[in-house]
Amino acid sequence: MNMTSAALRPYVEGFKTLETAPAGNAPAWLAGLRRDAFARFADRGFPGERHEEWKYTSTRPLEKRAFSLATPAHDSVSARDIAPILVHEMPVHTLVFVNGNPVAALSTASSAIRGLRIFSLNQALEQNAVVLQPYLIPESVWADDAFTALNTAFLKDGVVVDSDAKVQLDRPLQLIFVSTHQTSSLACHPRILVRLANDSQATLIETYLGLEGAANFTNSYTQIVLGENARLEHLRVQRESLGDFHVSRVHVSQQGGSSYLSHTLNLGGLWVRTDLQARLEAPLAEAVFNGLYAVNGRQHVDNHTRVDHLAPATRSNELYRGIIGGHARAVFNGKVVVAKHAVKTDAAQTSNNLLLSRTAEIDTKPELEIYADDVKCSHGATIGQLDEQALFYLRSRGIDLQTARALLVEAFSLKLLERIPASRLRAYAARQIKTALPRQSAVAEWA
Repeated sequence: MNMTSAALRPYVEGFKTLETAPAGNAPAWLAGLRRDAFARFADRGFPGERHEEWKYTSTRPLEKRAFSLATPAHDSVSARDIAPILVHEMPVHTLVFVNGNPVAALSTASSAIRGLRIFSLNQALEQNAVVLQPYLIPESVWADDAFTALNTAFLKDGVVVDSDAKVQLDRPLQLIFVSTHQTSSLACHPRILVRLANDSQATLIETYLGLEGAANFTNSYTQIVLGENARLEHLRVQRESLGDFHVSRVHVSQQGGSSYLSHTLNLGGLWVRTDLQARLEAPLAEAVFNGLYAVNGRQHVDNHTRVDHLAPATRSNELYRGIIGGHARAVFNGKVVVAKHAVKTDAAQTSNNLLLSRTAEIDTKPELEIYADDVKCSHGATIGQLDEQALFYLRSRGIDLQTARALLVEAFSLKLLERIPASRLRAYAARQIKTALPRQSAVAEWA
């Protein structure tokens, strides 16, 4: 076990609290699932630096903090508090959670949308437990993952979205998870399950916001299942406070002709790890991954992606861009795996990174693992600084140095925005980037 008994103790105490809470109408098998998952977590602990997938990200900062299990929120959080993350560019259905707990007063989503069912996880466990059970067991690909085990052990709050065939959601669904300042740091483990049946379409906006002074731990697990010819556009915005710890797992399984478009914006948090995996399980499935991470000061952000091409004639395209300033550190690891029989695969992967100071650091590692012939695969990575000629050009036209640097940093992010097809969703993402990009990183001197 990698964790010390002192580091493990808060999780043990939190699990005991959860076990002794009233079970309500929860299915009998849930308690056993939680116990098995916690036993796996307690046995393995958080991964150490000898683990290849965690070579550049130490979990020690997380282990040094004690997080209590979040309980139903009594704090007053208003629409004004969450205004920075709200979508104003278009009508949306919203579900709001504060420290992991649903807040009906701030939510607008209805469970009566035609052809679509939206439940809290608790509701789903009470009403559709038999159907839900197979999806709540962690995927075998992450069976030995400590954070997935921890999320399953504390399985309680979250969202289930389930569609009929040929359903088109009339407006995006926005999930808002808010981290607030507390006298003691809290841990919450939201579980999100999205199932789109054949020929269905939807847009999901998954957002995380940390209010001033928050220093909590969010450990989320999102599972997406796409039927034949289903299409999901998924925007994830992480703008937690500079005291927050954040871990996300997103797992997508896709059937023939399905399309998954992912846009990931990591714009906050003190210590952040995001894993995104897609399995293209039938011909003509397509996955597009777009990502932007911006860090400054002492922030640390780690993005891991993986696309498994498991069938012929599947496609994937990936672009991640990083803006790193101050003493911050970023990690990008992207892997594309082409199975032996997955001929006619078309896969491209690019990682571009902009360093704004000599003390900033990026570890980038794009990978291809190909077992088939007759494929088209490419990958590449770049690391650079602001273009001095471009700076000179702007300054020669009367623009001060601070503004010139800010303009070039903003321009670097535009390539990602161009890859968001829906104009109003693109406008929302642009606002998030513009308001969350640390201005001090844009004016940091390369010295």
